[in-house]
Amino acid sequence: MALGHEGAEYDAHLINIGEGAQFGSDFVAINPNSKIPALLDHSTSPPTRVFESAAILIYLAEKFGAFIPVDPAQRAECLSWLMWQMGAGPFLGGGFGHFYAYAPEKLEYPIDRYAMEVKRQLDLLDKNLANRRYLSGDEYDIADMASYPWYGTAVLHNLYDAAEFLNVASYKNVIRWAEEIEERPAVQRGLRVNRVWGPEEHQLAERHDASDFDS
Repeated sequence: MALGHEGAEYDAHLINIGEGAQFGSDFVAINPNSKIPALLDHSTSPPTRVFESAAILIYLAEKFGAFIPVDPAQRAECLSWLMWQMGAGPFLGGGFGHFYAYAPEKLEYPIDRYAMEVKRQLDLLDKNLANRRYLSGDEYDIADMASYPWYGTAVLHNLYDAAEFLNVASYKNVIRWAEEIEERPAVQRGLRVNRVWGPEEHQLAERHDASDFDS
């Protein structure tokens, strides 16, 4: 929408996973895996369902011809980093995050094991971004969109209260990359959508029109 693409208007419905809304039959019909996010494109007949975040990003990028390279080599680089995030993210979330922040018992081995992997991932990103503005090159694309919420939050916003433990301040290039992405107006708007925690001015439980950001 920020690029002016017609047909990009959307409704963002809040799926309260704390109350188990993802297991309702209506949502399962869109995502049989009962996970968020999921997309239902009503511009097609019949409506097209898309689930898993990488699939949603690719679908929208191809539909609107934006944020995905056309050049085959550059496109391959973008998709490689996107798929890297799909495989790497669970180590940061369900692995490190679970054992470091949520597990009822603090077990040294899994915490150290997943922390080592997360630090390896951050080091990989840092080295990649030493000579690139964004993950796959000079242009912001869907690989950055997928990776920023996890790794940007880790280095900028003390994800799991683990910033010191992971020594995130040492990953200077990741911090620069995350700060640049976070300054994008569309990213600032996106961070509010379906958000029901934190300061009230940062929340927007559901989004059905661009004017919702102003109300």
